[in-house]
Amino acid sequence: MLKNCYWKNRSFYLTRALLIALLLNLSCSDDKDFETGGQNPDTGEVPEETLYLPLIEISSSGQIVDEPKVRSTMKITEQGKVSYEGIAGIEIRGASSQMFDKKSYGLETWDNNNEDINVSLLGMPEEEDWVLHGPYSDKSLMRNKLIYDLSSDLGRYASRTRFVELIINGTYKGVYVFMEKLKRNKNRIAIEKLKPEENAGDDLTGGYILKIDKIAGSNVGSGYNSQNSFASNVPPPYAGNGEIRFLYEYPDAEEISSQQKDYIKQYVHDFETALSSDAFKDPDLGYRAYIDEESFIDFFILNEISHNVDGYRLSTFMHKDKNGKLNMGPIWDFNLAFGNADYCGGGNTDTWAYKFNERCPGDFWSVPFWWYQLLEDPYFVERLKTRWFEVRSNVLSDQAVLGRISNYEKEMQDLDAINRNFTKWDILGEWIWPNNFVGTTYEAERIYVEEWIDDRMSWLDRAIADL
Repeated sequence: MLKNCYWKNRSFYLTRALLIALLLNLSCSDDKDFETGGQNPDTGEVPEETLYLPLIEISSSGQIVDEPKVRSTMKITEQGKVSYEGIAGIEIRGASSQMFDKKSYGLETWDNNNEDINVSLLGMPEEEDWVLHGPYSDKSLMRNKLIYDLSSDLGRYASRTRFVELIINGTYKGVYVFMEKLKRNKNRIAIEKLKPEENAGDDLTGGYILKIDKIAGSNVGSGYNSQNSFASNVPPPYAGNGEIRFLYEYPDAEEISSQQKDYIKQYVHDFETALSSDAFKDPDLGYRAYIDEESFIDFFILNEISHNVDGYRLSTFMHKDKNGKLNMGPIWDFNLAFGNADYCGGGNTDTWAYKFNERCPGDFWSVPFWWYQLLEDPYFVERLKTRWFEVRSNVLSDQAVLGRISNYEKEMQDLDAINRNFTKWDILGEWIWPNNFVGTTYEAERIYVEEWIDDRMSWLDRAIADL
């Protein structure tokens, strides 16, 4: 087997005559790193016969770094036809994921003057902000896509996604998940626009987006501070080393007015005060006056079916529309979920994700007290049970969830994308932080996810019934 040949005939659909002609001129490389995924390493050209997932090719004008975005050209090819060509700004994104060789990227679509421009990419609604998520420690390649699709099945917005393959500056980068960046937009987080001058009356009530997360590089000031966030007024049951902070996501820390800060801070504090009071179960005096409990229930279900170790305490978004209540979501960043973490019980199928800090009381980021208290209310528990067994009979049935996994694998396998990804990134059989399971083949990784989900769902059926 000519393993290191850069012409991999199994990757192409060639006529017999063309195949013979290629084999007669076949040449092999001594370089084990098959970076170009079917490209000719001498010319950088991609043979027309190669069939990819939607292929994104980016050529940057300089080195791609973590801020600022670098001007680039971008071409998207679907089923052999170019569906988009234009200018884009690209940067490396992520926090802990930046340690990996396979980077994730943030994209903005630009016009010729480097100004943001809304476009429709890969069938998604027009916008300017996009994400190229590069699964690396998630060797199934599908954890984020799976949970986002399940959220959509529940009727909760999550980023629309497509599996793609990526080439940057002539180098093949593997299988990526192209997705929408979370932001206020009628097709994303559909809340009212809040202008800086809207500081009184109904206008002041929304919309807002908050998140519980690590500090992002664009936040104002150093660390958590009053400019970029506010603190919870009720300590978590397992406080760890730090208090819970709510970051201003929209309007962001540079644009939100002092009146808007005061309003959303007071709203969340009023909710927490009501939830922690003796009257917390009262429909008028308790927490139900402040939150959309159905959104909290679906958020709980999504974090629990995946046993997300970051759930509730990191990458946790919430939003409030004008004259509306506080909603949880959209969900975000589940690459360490579905049994893909070897710490704090991350691989467990029989423990609650919201009790993370009971298993790791010293962790800096804590789960708010909200979830403990909500599960003390028989009304909330009954609503949760009803919702759980409703969705288990349809969109979260074993057949539906495992069917999605099978379809994802088929989509990638049919075009040989999985082989190309793990030829580029030779990590099967290697522990990558923080893998709980290490499979020597892609099939083993996929089977692990399927069996883990099967065990998890069975445990949740019993555990939720017993609440």
